[in-house]
Amino acid sequence: MAQHRTGMNRRDFLKLMSTFAATSAAAAACAPESTPSPGPSPTQVVIPIDPTGIPPEPVLQSVALGIIALNRMAFGPRPGDLEVFDALAATDEERLRAYINQQLNPESIEDSEFESRFTAAGFETLNKTQDELYFDHIANNQYDSNDDAYWDWYSKPAYELVDLTFLRAVYSKKQLAEVLADFWHNHFNVYFWQDDGVPLLVSYNRDVLRAHMLGNFRQMLEAVATHPSMLYYLNQNNSSDAGPNENFARELFELHTLGAENYLGVRDPNSVEKDANGIAIGYVDNDVYEAARALTGWRVDDDIYEYEDGIEKTGRFIYYKPWHDRFNKLILGRYIPADQPDMQDGRDVLDLLAYHPGTARHISRKLARRFISDTPPDSVVEAAAATFMEHQDSPDQLKRVVETILLSPEFRQTWGQKIKRPFEAAVSMMRALNSDFTRIPGGISWMCSMMGQPVFERRSPDGYPDVKEAWANSMSLLYRWNFAVGILENWMDEEDQGRFIKTDILEQTPSDLRTAESLADYWIQRLLDRPMSDADRQAVIGVMAQEYGPQEQLPEDHVEYVLPGMVEVILMSPDFQWK
Repeated sequence: MAQHRTGMNRRDFLKLMSTFAATSAAAAACAPESTPSPGPSPTQVVIPIDPTGIPPEPVLQSVALGIIALNRMAFGPRPGDLEVFDALAATDEERLRAYINQQLNPESIEDSEFESRFTAAGFETLNKTQDELYFDHIANNQYDSNDDAYWDWYSKPAYELVDLTFLRAVYSKKQLAEVLADFWHNHFNVYFWQDDGVPLLVSYNRDVLRAHMLGNFRQMLEAVATHPSMLYYLNQNNSSDAGPNENFARELFELHTLGAENYLGVRDPNSVEKDANGIAIGYVDNDVYEAARALTGWRVDDDIYEYEDGIEKTGRFIYYKPWHDRFNKLILGRYIPADQPDMQDGRDVLDLLAYHPGTARHISRKLARRFISDTPPDSVVEAAAATFMEHQDSPDQLKRVVETILLSPEFRQTWGQKIKRPFEAAVSMMRALNSDFTRIPGGISWMCSMMGQPVFERRSPDGYPDVKEAWANSMSLLYRWNFAVGILENWMDEEDQGRFIKTDILEQTPSDLRTAESLADYWIQRLLDRPMSDADRQAVIGVMAQEYGPQEQLPEDHVEYVLPGMVEVILMSPDFQWK
């Protein structure tokens, strides 16, 4: 049976990880909320491994506010980031406000390290416009469709986008922008291999999600609804009056706006309670069917049926009037008359949804879930929803909503009620270890897939789940361990592709630290920015010491051989996985 350098075999590892999984799943219910004390205060998380396999109750104490901010508004700190955060101002409150203001204005952030790596990466397709992506990779692919080269060229933009996503997440200082880009792709999910428009994923990410993620939700909603990536993915491209396709309309209600929390079931729409403006308080199935009719004719200019009048092959959104259902509709209690101007039916639907209080609560709850806890307090959800509604016509509406959540007492007072999803775990490891790469080796993406979260490859439109129960399982955690091993022991390189990732932890370790105790203390502080519990610290020291004493000088070959294993244990501790 294979063993890691920790001396732990796979069977023991799985027992430990299953214990961690159960413990993590119970953490939110067992953890008291407490306010961080001013300045960098340590956390003590005591989670001993019971040989019976029964998880103990976790005890979560407060952590420094900078640790909370850098693990939720960013993909974890890189070396020195906490010191930079602490230097922003004299008090925690001022530091947090300064960091939020900085991150909510990403255009003001100096980002030269990322920019130099982006240039060095030599991406070929990421600066192409939507028209160029469609023309070069779909309409006029230079290769024969029976050739592998055809599919390589067809999918190249999307694969380059995956590489860029990792590069940005690890090296960009615009960390909140990266967290929000990840959030909004999950919210308005489009599957990487969605039919017909794979190369256009680059445009969807750049021109829709990133362009609007700090802007106005109503504008974002229409940008999503008219982008070919979404039109293809949810079958809106073939929705006509002869057969309205309700796929997009259903997800528009259920996922993108009102959410399942505002679904009232199969009811007569006339029986639904109305608000003061005469708008239904929630939606029923009939609203979905009527919205599908209102959106007929919203399609891609791609000549899929060939020789249609007025249709070419540009790959752009087009309103195709011959396909539109021109008759009257009833949606959310609002009567929509027949024969309105072009696109007005669909825009009326988007207005009704974007300005609905139920949408404000649904979006606010999802954002609070990402930034605070799996079950965010109603107080912060209601405060964010009020901001959403108050600024529904503002060009920076979503920026204000995010700011409301991040400045809330709930953000500052909550720790350990979420665990990192696989992508977050992988990126936070590379950031903490100061790993060096330009184009990620394919093994990085493959490992994320094995953890359960291949980037941009959620097939269903609901996006990847954002609760700990989805990720605290033995298989996902086993591959986190394997990822840590691969990064620390430098076996992820793809020499034939010229893709390398280097992590030199020995070089990053002060040469005067050569006892198990000093090495453990250095790397615990380096990776966690706080002490571990005494029991966990002793376990880490034991991994490093092996047959030597905790304070005994270790031979250099022992340090070189065992140090990666010790660091792997810290990375896989609950302390590193919580946020």
